[in-house]
Amino acid sequence: MSGSYALGVDLGGTKIEAALVDPNGALLPGSRFRAPTGRESTSGQLAASAHSVVVQALATLPDDATLVGAGIGSAGPISVADGLVSPLNLPAWRDYPLRQQVADLVPGLPVSLRMDGECITIAEHWVGAARGENNLMGMVVSTGIGGGLILGGMAVAGPTGNAGHIGHVEVGGFDEPCLCGGTGCVEAVASGPNTVAWARSQGWTGATGEDLAAGYAAGDAIAIAAVRRSGTAIGQAIASATALVDLEVVAIGGGFSHVTPDIFDFVREAIAKRAPFPFVAKVRVIPSGLSGEGPLIGAAALIHREHVVA
Repeated sequence: MSGSYALGVDLGGTKIEAALVDPNGALLPGSRFRAPTGRESTSGQLAASAHSVVVQALATLPDDATLVGAGIGSAGPISVADGLVSPLNLPAWRDYPLRQQVADLVPGLPVSLRMDGECITIAEHWVGAARGENNLMGMVVSTGIGGGLILGGMAVAGPTGNAGHIGHVEVGGFDEPCLCGGTGCVEAVASGPNTVAWARSQGWTGATGEDLAAGYAAGDAIAIAAVRRSGTAIGQAIASATALVDLEVVAIGGGFSHVTPDIFDFVREAIAKRAPFPFVAKVRVIPSGLSGEGPLIGAAALIHREHVVA
């Protein structure tokens, strides 16, 4: 199987993954590997997980193929200039040199680091649900909430690499404290774990996002209220982002975005309240077209699609 591949690495609050991706945005079969992360992990455990998935993915490179570089998408905040990551939900890593750790495993090749939300946005623009759109945001709704921006056809990272971090936009009517120091940030309200926590505070007895999905499907009133609350907060955040940068499309992925298709209706209902501002109400909210592969495809796109990375 000749050709060229880029290594994609995706670091999140519960797992780190790596895979090889071809120039058409397809994962090489058998090259995807996962290892755990998590709030309780030590720095050494996180580093070992990163090393494991990268080494395993690289070992699947066909003998007649070429590796052209590595792209890393990480939960934020990050420092692009220094190659450092400080994921809010991984307290053991503050200013951790993840780019250098990966670079040491692919000597002589380019290694690019961007926020995971930006990677997802690039993937949706390249081979996902937002092909043909030039002003869009990609969102991840999972353990945390992340995002990224493409404006005028170019990915926007900002001077530190954290542009588009929609999870830490505050939303009106909510007062949950956020780990970032804010109050009522959409991540503190609407992420999977925080939605579950709110439901439990109302007397619901489940424990996970999967339990919440089952409760919603069964018509449990608290589960329904929790999902509606989450969707409303996400919609308010999207409306605010659209007011700021005039978005046309928002593509949402991540595990908790699959809790029920109805969550998209709740998101859209919140945006529709901005009808007096048609340029805000116009934004289309759609599910990711890439399922769980989006973050890895987007990370690899930092190499394959470097011409769209500002």
